[in-house]
Amino acid sequence: MTSSLNGKTVIVIGGSSGIGAAVALAAIARGAQVVLAGRRLMPGIDNGVRSEPVDVTDSASLQRLFETVGHFDHLVYTSGPSVRAKTLIETDLDEAQDNFNVKLWGALRAIQQALPFLHEHGSIILTSGQLGRKLAAGQFIKTVINAATEALGKQLAKELAPRRVNVISPGVIDTPAYAGLCEEQRLAMFAKAGGALPVGRVGQAEEVAVGYVLAMENGFMTGAVIDIDGGGQL
Repeated sequence: MTSSLNGKTVIVIGGSSGIGAAVALAAIARGAQVVLAGRRLMPGIDNGVRSEPVDVTDSASLQRLFETVGHFDHLVYTSGPSVRAKTLIETDLDEAQDNFNVKLWGALRAIQQALPFLHEHGSIILTSGQLGRKLAAGQFIKTVINAATEALGKQLAKELAPRRVNVISPGVIDTPAYAGLCEEQRLAMFAKAGGALPVGRVGQAEEVAVGYVLAMENGFMTGAVIDIDGGGQL
């Protein structure tokens, strides 16, 4: 059964910019009340939004977030570190562990702390990425984190039922995640990556946000990994 987000409460962790912020706006447009949670507080981006601080590496911080919000309907987890491509021999494994601590362990902490407050027929949406299944030299950190996230989503869909758990796997998306590049480098990278895709361009955060809304609203969808990558897996 498909249900509207009208009147539902959605928590977006990692929603201060990029895909998370786009999900928040899309949920608002469907009538949801949205809580944006992250280390960087931001003013409400539209009616129905509020911001709450949270550190996903700290279970106590996550517990405070859910106690503050109270009962809610959907949890969206988009937090993720900026990971530079490096070979194993070049990689500082302590730094790699920090990356896992944010995206994989952070998601687990968030889910664990959220469960007492999440509606019994609510949903959880995690975020992986195309490198979880499309292998590339120097990207073992992203590959392993994303592959583990997708496996986690499927396993928790069984364990947490009737709550639903799904995973969105974006491709190359034009977001502030690439802000570390100068404008010329960023545009050149997008042109190269987009030119190799069947759709001929990189994606926009708003296009990915549609997938999260689908996963929240479609009551018959669970254990799914939804690729929104312009054909990047082909």
